[in-house]
Amino acid sequence: MLLRLPTSVSEAQEYMTEGAVPIGGATLVWATWQRDGFPDRSMSLRELPEANTIEPEALGAAVVLSRIDDRVPEVLRRAAAGVGTGAVRRTATVGGNIVGSTLRCLLPAALVLDARAVILEPEGVTETDLAEVLAKRHLLLSLRWRTPVTSNYVKAAAEPGGPSPLVVAAALHRVDDGRTLLRVAVRSEDEVFSESAEYHGDAADAEDLLRTLRNGSLGRLPASAGELVGRQVTDLLARTTDR
Repeated sequence: MLLRLPTSVSEAQEYMTEGAVPIGGATLVWATWQRDGFPDRSMSLRELPEANTIEPEALGAAVVLSRIDDRVPEVLRRAAAGVGTGAVRRTATVGGNIVGSTLRCLLPAALVLDARAVILEPEGVTETDLAEVLAKRHLLLSLRWRTPVTSNYVKAAAEPGGPSPLVVAAALHRVDDGRTLLRVAVRSEDEVFSESAEYHGDAADAEDLLRTLRNGSLGRLPASAGELVGRQVTDLLARTTDR
């Protein structure tokens, strides 16, 4: 297998045209390739500057999870810290987790940040939403978002070898028209649900907000997940009131 390591976007485009397969951190594809055979050409973005950024409002797809620190919002930092073991986090990448994984531990965090995806296509670099990236498995270069007012994240305990653990991510955002929006995303049994509701600045709003969330896709969650969502939303609003 020939591994390509582009150092520029134009090089990466050239290798894509050649049919090089993106490998991320290879934590997910290696066992499959050992079983089914290795591709002729592969490509890692670990030397590409655009895919290695860590900023308050951007995170590169080639960044390994162990490098994600307090330069990014709490929700994303805690999501990365909860993935696998230390050895996995030193190898697994942002892009591999979101696009290449069925677990997608970072996806709820990215959704509540209302993150946009910067992708690379043979025609050039463009920006799109996460739903399109997941549906079409685009080559992710980076994620971009606006800094939230506050955010939080929790990953429930799970039995080894059992179903994927429940994940709840939440964030408050001030939007351009002056409103404040609460965004919540939940991973439950490998499905991800997300909803938003307007927040009027009072922690007593919690019940109304939760009712709005339950009227959407979060209403399909089991009772245990709904309880965890309630605790996370209440915690988030209490933080905001204390500021």
